[in-house]
Amino acid sequence: MIIGLIILVIVIFFIFWIIGTYNGLVRLRNMFQNAWSDIDVQLKRRYDLIPNIVETVKEYAKHEKEVFDNVTKARANATAAITPEDKGKAENQLTGALRQLFAVAENYPELKANVNFLELQKTLSEIEDAIQNSRRYYNAVVRDYNIRVETFPAKIVAMIFNFQKQGFFEIEEGERSVPKVDFK
Repeated sequence: MIIGLIILVIVIFFIFWIIGTYNGLVRLRNMFQNAWSDIDVQLKRRYDLIPNIVETVKEYAKHEKEVFDNVTKARANATAAITPEDKGKAENQLTGALRQLFAVAENYPELKANVNFLELQKTLSEIEDAIQNSRRYYNAVVRDYNIRVETFPAKIVAMIFNFQKQGFFEIEEGERSVPKVDFK
């Protein structure tokens, strides 16, 4: 009788442990999916702003067609990317194209003084800050989720219920340096 009771307590404890571990993994999965949505919202704001910047610069630098084409192509690639890894690569290309665009703007003092251009630049800077914050939060949640999925004994529950390790939203090594853009 006592052995049966001990076994019952162990089974009940084990069931509650599985339920708790499963619910914890679901909570973390929902958190990183929500964090990814936040990044996506900020990236959409950025994508919507880029054509305005390009059009403003085009007015002053009509002969810089290749730069405009690069920004347009990079924006299209970034909007088409789906996974965090692909999105990170596409975002790196877009950042490089935007750097080219702002480098072109350096050659046009009247553009640098244009109120619309300055406002667009300020908005882009704010969006970039929001993207950075969203990316930091997303990566922190993914880190916590991956630790939970990969550590024993939660790994057993993760394998049973098919919780997969997730990728980080990272930037390439060459993109880690801060660009210097001077609009004096």
